[in-house]
Amino acid sequence: MPTLKAQAARLWRQLPFFVWLVLLWMMLWGQVTVLSVLTGVIVAILVTRIFHLPTAALSGRLNLWYGLVFIVLFLGELVRGAVTVAWQALSPGTTPSGIVRVPLRTDDDLIMTHVAVTASLIPGSLVVETDRERRVLYLHVLGIGSAADADAQRRSVLLWEDRIVRAVGSRADLEAIRRERKEGVRP
Repeated sequence: MPTLKAQAARLWRQLPFFVWLVLLWMMLWGQVTVLSVLTGVIVAILVTRIFHLPTAALSGRLNLWYGLVFIVLFLGELVRGAVTVAWQALSPGTTPSGIVRVPLRTDDDLIMTHVAVTASLIPGSLVVETDRERRVLYLHVLGIGSAADADAQRRSVLLWEDRIVRAVGSRADLEAIRRERKEGVRP
């Protein structure tokens, strides 16, 4: 039987996901009322008790500056991507596209998920497959007409990985990013 301290630590790690489930429930109903909060808590309790999902290990590290940098750059990239895709849609002829393989540097499932979601939310690219064991993302990308375009997209995704690791990654992931940057292996 787990100790009280172990149970409290597990509860603390699960709190962000529990709160997210409640917020998701309120977004589904489109209202913030006492009833929606209470039913959201009940649904979150049921979901977390019935579906025993593995605990996602958070790094416990949060750099607010790099988090803000990530958000500002991401919003800028959303606008740039939307304009680019709109231009490609309105331009005569076909827009070349391709599948780009992006090997990630970190071995953290949560970081890989953040990078995949970020890459998919930016208009013009979509993650079509992930290889967890090899830490590889495969993206379908618009505007890939050459190997140089594919390399530019790969570098862009790796820069997003770098930004995410700087904002919320573990110290080991941060060190891996710094080491590769110092060696000049990646962006």
